[in-house]
Amino acid sequence: MKRLQTLALEQKEDARHGDATFPIQKYITSLKPDYPVITTHWHEEAEFTLITEGDASYQIDLTSYAVEKDDLIFIPPLLLHSVSRGQSTLYQSETYVFHMNFLGGNATDICSTRYLMPLTNEELSVPCLIRPTHPAYVSLRKIFAQISSLFANPVEGYELAIKALLLQVIFLLLQNRTPDGKRSVDTANASEKLKTVLDYIHLHYAEPLTVAGLAAQCYFSEYYFMRFFKKHMNMTVVEYLNNLRLEKAVELFEQGNTSILEVSLATGFHNLSYFHKIFKRKFHMTPREFLKKLSSF
Repeated sequence: MKRLQTLALEQKEDARHGDATFPIQKYITSLKPDYPVITTHWHEEAEFTLITEGDASYQIDLTSYAVEKDDLIFIPPLLLHSVSRGQSTLYQSETYVFHMNFLGGNATDICSTRYLMPLTNEELSVPCLIRPTHPAYVSLRKIFAQISSLFANPVEGYELAIKALLLQVIFLLLQNRTPDGKRSVDTANASEKLKTVLDYIHLHYAEPLTVAGLAAQCYFSEYYFMRFFKKHMNMTVVEYLNNLRLEKAVELFEQGNTSILEVSLATGFHNLSYFHKIFKRKFHMTPREFLKKLSSF
């Protein structure tokens, strides 16, 4: 069965983008009314994106950006980010996700120590949203088109060309960074707090979790934690936890687990009727109906 389109809830992605020798991968993302959000997550790779259709709201490092067709987005490694569909029926983007080591981020030369590693370690800030009015837009748009063309029609040595083009992207962004080139202390602290609690939820989603226990991971009161989480995640912590558990339940069903009770318990739902209720609310079918669809493919 084709996997149902659900929220991308793996907040710290473990997926490999490309392979070890060529760590870059192309993705086409579509957001529609039945799949409106890519939930907050982060990964070790950087992203270079062109909005090809519609509009959306990006949140990058706890800052919101309204984006529309033809805008470019650059997201450095390790920054929290999410995407929500805007007013248009369809939002679509083309993204290249790449590891900084591909560009020499793990080397010991001046390019790595002065630019690539500080960017990876969140010690340098570069523009994330590049609109058509941005002074570097024309050059960056041409580079994006070249990368896209090389992926579509790989010629001998295309890997060299892509590496050179991505280095040029970083060079152009560095020319247009903010004067101090650093994140605010408040943003960095809030981001780390959020990563801590998301990591904890990801590791313990199958166990009974309470708001008080999650708030304690951040050393926050329950009231402040609930406000903090809703502000930065655009959903309550209970909604996030339920979505993550449902995503894990779907994975177990797709892996061949057919016992609804066992899947419910394995994903942290200790009330079977509640599991049925929110599963149907999210996927518009019961767990049993979902299993029947799986068996028909």
